[in-house]
Amino acid sequence: MKNLRLIVTLLLVGLAIGLYAQDNGRRSVRSVKKDAPSLKEDKVSSTDKAAAGSKADSKAATPASSPAASTRTGAPQSSASSSDANASTPQVNRSSGSSVSRTGSNGSTSGVSRRSSGDRRREKKDPSAITDRQQSFYEVREPSDADLQWVKVIYRSIDLTKGKNPALYYPEEPNADGENLFFIIMRLLAKGQISAYEYLDGREMFTDEFKVKVDQLFDRFHIYFTEAKGSTAKNPVYEFENADIPSNEVLSYYIIEKWEFDTRSNQMKARVEALCPVLHRMDEWGGEAVRYPMFWVKLNDIRPYMAKQYVFTDDDNNLPRYSIDDFFKLNMYTGDIIKTKNLRNKSLQQLYPEEEAYKHAQDSIEKRLRSFNQDLWVPSLDVLQARAEAEEKARAEAEGTLDEEGEGDGTSVAADGDDNASDEKVTRTTKRGSKSKTDNKSTKSKAKSKKTKIKERKPKTSTQTVNSNVRSVRNRKK
Repeated sequence: MKNLRLIVTLLLVGLAIGLYAQDNGRRSVRSVKKDAPSLKEDKVSSTDKAAAGSKADSKAATPASSPAASTRTGAPQSSASSSDANASTPQVNRSSGSSVSRTGSNGSTSGVSRRSSGDRRREKKDPSAITDRQQSFYEVREPSDADLQWVKVIYRSIDLTKGKNPALYYPEEPNADGENLFFIIMRLLAKGQISAYEYLDGREMFTDEFKVKVDQLFDRFHIYFTEAKGSTAKNPVYEFENADIPSNEVLSYYIIEKWEFDTRSNQMKARVEALCPVLHRMDEWGGEAVRYPMFWVKLNDIRPYMAKQYVFTDDDNNLPRYSIDDFFKLNMYTGDIIKTKNLRNKSLQQLYPEEEAYKHAQDSIEKRLRSFNQDLWVPSLDVLQARAEAEEKARAEAEGTLDEEGEGDGTSVAADGDDNASDEKVTRTTKRGSKSKTDNKSTKSKAKSKKTKIKERKPKTSTQTVNSNVRSVRNRKK
């Protein structure tokens, strides 16, 4: 019985020792965390450090729990509490205005960084900046090669004086209505928000190797500029005056247009990949303006900025209903085909030097692209009949046998100036062919003019005579 009691007491003592050791370990860990300095601790002035150290020493010398200590030093009892309050209040360096030092109950200090007014100014974002989310929203992603079965790359020239294309030219200088496409591109280039690529005449490569430096680009085309504030060697930023931008000389654009047949949608779609402003500058001696292609810009890079600028495309309706991005996305522009991507890298003008052959090649390529979707499907009987009628009508017009109204109902009268009906010649046409019936008409008219002799019909008379020698068949049968 005594051994059992001894064992129980030993177990209880061991358990108590273990709990005590565990509690001390937790306290030590907490004290280490409190004493550890903060990673964001700022430097404070020597006077603040001395004040914090003296306050911490006074607190250690006169603890708040011993009233006798306060009476020994001759200080009032409330001094300890006031020192604790002072120790817990933050000490701010007035000279810098950006760092805060706090002293805890154990005398350790922790730093808290505070933003200065200069940092706030730097964090102000440019209102024209585009976030990654906006960029991804307006970006038109290229389809995968696995989904494509047919691709045709077309180079077009967009004349800003024809059709609806003047919407990209006006206003010539920025005003209350906004700014034109060329001003948008130049401002983005000056701020370093987009990249420009070299014009290589059909061998365009949109890689870092062929990027154009903005200052060299401005010097090449004699555009005056200055370095803006905040410009660095790695990130140069430029600015210019509106009058120094030759917007009135950019009278056309080259665009790279991709016609792609997507197997997922079974449709042919046209997508603009890049555009190039073209300067039309006259020489010193006058004459015809010379075209200078400037640089290539990827359309996906400037889509978010073009979507902010609205234009009106109709002189009758001055309400801007479409943005510049819609203008390209909906293929509202009109342009002539100047080149198709080929192995020899030659333009249509080089392949077809004659003017008629050049126009015929442009029309045939355009017709093939426009009718590609229709040729994919088997036409219905109504469509085939409409095509046949249209071909027959075109053939009749080419032969000159169709009437003036073009209805093909069959009658066209040609008079030789005489009022007589006998001299009129009537021609009739049908949808499947035309036959001249002038001979029949002429013979009929002659027959009417001649007097026709009609033989009078004699009444039937009986040929029987009273001769008794002659008997009829009936009489013979009798």
